[in-house]
This record gives sequence, structure tokens and C-alpha cells, in this order.
Amino acid sequence: MFKSMRKWWDYLAAKLGMQLAETADPKVQLEQAITSAREQHRLLTEQAANVIANQKQLEARLYRAIDALQGANASAGQALTLADEARRAGKDEEATRLEGAAEAFAERGIAIEADIEDLKVSTMSAITASDRARDAVSQDSASLQRALTERESLLSQLDQAQMQEQMNGAMRQLTTVAGDGAPSLDEVRVRIERRLARAQATSELTGVTVDASMQAVERAQQQARAQVRLGAMREQLGLPAPVRSASEIKVSRVPQAVIGSGEPAA
Repeated sequence: MFKSMRKWWDYLAAKLGMQLAETADPKVQLEQAITSAREQHRLLTEQAANVIANQKQLEARLYRAIDALQGANASAGQALTLADEARRAGKDEEATRLEGAAEAFAERGIAIEADIEDLKVSTMSAITASDRARDAVSQDSASLQRALTERESLLSQLDQAQMQEQMNGAMRQLTTVAGDGAPSLDEVRVRIERRLARAQATSELTGVTVDASMQAVERAQQQARAQVRLGAMREQLGLPAPVRSASEIKVSRVPQAVIGSGEPAA
């Protein structure tokens, strides 16, 4: 039962993580990453500062111990010199006291030497740790600088991606609007070309009909003039008028205004 609940909880956590990764603002996530890197660098710098400070404290103690050893050795030597002078002067009691002081200074020097050896070992270890801390801070500083530089590049790419997404959205919207019952450009072009071709064909046919009508009128006018002239010539020659057919009667009925300036009938 517990394993099943644990698996279900892990599943929900993974699902929520995926949803958060899909819906989270990349700029916010980028700033979170930079902030985390800066905090890590700050903590590392503080730890390195503590390590280097410990090294400096050990070095200071070592230098003081060395000075104390030199002082103890000098005091011991001075006490021995004074003791020798006192013994030569017959001051055995003072000589004994000075020899005891010299022995005390010597013992102090021996203890200081032991401390110095320990301090040397500790100082060498601290120097090694300090060098490593400095290298770690230097490497982390370079990594942080690369992260800051990469952040600017990523922000630029993110801006480009957002502009491209906006452009794609606008194009999809235009496509959707154009597809909602609106004809495409090719369909409109075909319709216009069809109307233009029909208009041109109609114009050509109309032109042919008008030309034929005009030719028929002109032909009728010519025939009417010819009949008038023939009638005048028959009258001059004393010939009888011929029997006219129905078509000839129709031609003779064309008004003079339509016939034009032909010779009048006798």
C-alpha cells in the first residue's frame, strides 16, 4: 500500500513538473537559474574566504612562535653567560639561579619548537586548502560569467522566438479568417478572367452584328438608288415599267431620308 502511494505521489510530482515546465515563463526560469548560480558563487566565496583566513591565522601564529623561540633561545644564552660570569666572580648562588633560568628558557624553547612543527604542518595544509579554494572560486567565477553571457544570448533568442510565434499566430489568424467562407485569390482570379473573356466575346459578337446590319442598310440604299436611276432612264426611253416582285416593292419603300441624296423619281 505504501509503495503504491509513493509511486502515485512520484507520478503526480513528475506530471506537475512537466506542466510547470510547459507553462513557466522562460525569462523567469532563466533569472532563477542566474540567481541560483550567483548564490552558489557567494557561498563558495565565503567558504574560500574562511579557508584563506584560517591560513593567515596559522601563518601569524607560526611567525609569533618562531619569534618566541628565538627570544627563548636568546634568553637562555644570556642566562648562561650571566651564570658563568657570576660563578667566576664567586657568586655561586646567583650562578645557580641564573642556570635554572637558562634551563627554563631552554625548556620553553623546546615546547615552542614542538608547536612550531605542528604549526608548520597545519600551515602547509591550510596553504594547500587556500590554493584549492582560490581555484574553485576562480573557476566558479568564470562559470558565472559564462552563464551571464549565455543569459544575454538566450534572452535574445527568446525575444526572436516570441516574435516569430506572434508572426506565426498572426498568419494562422489570417488564414483562418480567409478560410471562413471567403474565396481564395485563385478563385477570384478565375472569376474575373471568366467575366472578362465573356465580355470580350459578347463585344465581338455585337460588333459583327452591327457591322452586318450596317452593310445591309448600305446595300439597300445602293439598290434603291439604282432602281430610281433605271426608272428615270426608262421614262426617257419610253419603256414601260417592269412588273416588280415583292422584294423589289420592299426596297422601293425605303424612305428617301434613309436612301440619302439619290436622284428623285420622275
